[in-house]
Amino acid sequence: MSSRSTRASNAIDRLKQRSGNPGWSMSITGSGHFFLTEGPGKPPLCPPMELDEFVAFVNAQGPQTPKRISKNDVEFEKQLVKKPPKA
Repeated sequence: MSSRSTRASNAIDRLKQRSGNPGWSMSITGSGHFFLTEGPGKPPLCPPMELDEFVAFVNAQGPQTPKRISKNDVEFEKQLVKKPPKA
């Protein structure tokens, strides 16, 4: 399996985990474009896309997982807030 299809299939695996639907599937056209279906034999849910566009499309589907934020990230964000100018 090429790295292109591995990257796309990893995006499908993440979608399956997020949505709880094991039926998601991808297909590759003869020209190397990808499209998403809800299962084998079902109609495509998007037009054939290049790899980067396809991965972004799949990542936007289904429920999104909240981004993990550490205590250090929270403290850093607080430091980025500008303080009001002194009068």
